[in-house]
Amino acid sequence: MELEKGKKLILFDGVCNLCNASVQYVIKHDKKHIFMFTALQSDVGQQIIKDYNIDTNKTDSILLYTLENGIVLKSSAALKIAYDLGFPNRFISVFFIIPPFIRNWVYDYIAKNRYKWYGKKESCMIPTPELRSKFLD
Repeated sequence: MELEKGKKLILFDGVCNLCNASVQYVIKHDKKHIFMFTALQSDVGQQIIKDYNIDTNKTDSILLYTLENGIVLKSSAALKIAYDLGFPNRFISVFFIIPPFIRNWVYDYIAKNRYKWYGKKESCMIPTPELRSKFLD
């Protein structure tokens, strides 16, 4: 996998409407152009899942990967992404004061119900030609 130094890769559930909306939000607000994206269902996503021995029955919505730090899961991934988006999203990182077991309980509850609440696509999102360079297969 080729990820440039300093870039961060967001792995997301490519058929989840909430996850796809989150990716669109990050793309719109990523002024520093540090984020890249791949679906968990992609070859790159599957390789990272395998390399880090991630149980997709327990973590299956959004992950954050960097060459320097490896993989960040669940609520910590979401908060780190928000922080890197800068002002005003950076303020969301105040939730790091909440213990991870509480944050992750809320995260898991939302992840468990995301298809019921937001729906599901038949196949993964296909990026527009303009956004293609931000996605890894």
